[in-house]
Amino acid sequence: MSKIQVNDIELDYEEYGNGKVLLLLHGLGSTKKDWDAQVPFFSNNFRVITLDLRGHGDSSKPKNAYGVALMTEDVKGFLDQLQIKTATFVGFSMGGAVAFQMASSYPTYVENLVIVNSGPDFNDMGSIGDELLKNRTRFLETNGLELLAKDIAFNMFPEPHQVDLRHAFEARCKNNDYNAYYNSFVTLMAWGLGDKLKDINTRTLVVASDMDYTPVAFKEAYVKKMPNASLSVIANSRHGVVIDQPDAFNLVLKRFLENE
Repeated sequence: MSKIQVNDIELDYEEYGNGKVLLLLHGLGSTKKDWDAQVPFFSNNFRVITLDLRGHGDSSKPKNAYGVALMTEDVKGFLDQLQIKTATFVGFSMGGAVAFQMASSYPTYVENLVIVNSGPDFNDMGSIGDELLKNRTRFLETNGLELLAKDIAFNMFPEPHQVDLRHAFEARCKNNDYNAYYNSFVTLMAWGLGDKLKDINTRTLVVASDMDYTPVAFKEAYVKKMPNASLSVIANSRHGVVIDQPDAFNLVLKRFLENE
């Protein structure tokens, strides 16, 4: 593990391999270990970088400073420190929001954009978003982070053969700082690109799971608004597709990268 200081915090990261940069951004309440199944696959041909976003993993956990905009500035500063001028951004869930914001705010940094079970407007998801914000904040305040971690992990990996994946994700999630998790969540749910989405010209792949909590139709709708985006649906997968269907996901991403 290595650390880089940006914007008065430290970001913890790891890198592997050589070549064009593949920057992998994890989901809410998790860490760079979301990408354990992608690193060995892609590091033979790419410089693969995984990092813990602010408030997560081994990166700094400020008291109040959270939100997609701040995380995006962190990532820009991180790349500047490493003198990386362009990368393929692969963002899962919350990491997808940060990747979207990078493509909107700093498009020259984003060679390719890969969005995994995420969206451009967490603040405009209709009843799904309203229920998620209400239910999760109430659950967190009432039952605490440990029980929330157990609930999230079970919903992501409910099958009997997924018990090891479930326990590993639960352990990562419950290890969060309560304040960091809470503030990361509520600020994420207040974030959205709105009309700026249609101005993202970056070559984009959106990856959807057929059993994600947001339906495939949700991804289809925003892909149609983007001038240079395509959608790939992975079967028999839930929200954590990079973990529960890593072989299928890796193949989809490989094909996208090879067809530049």
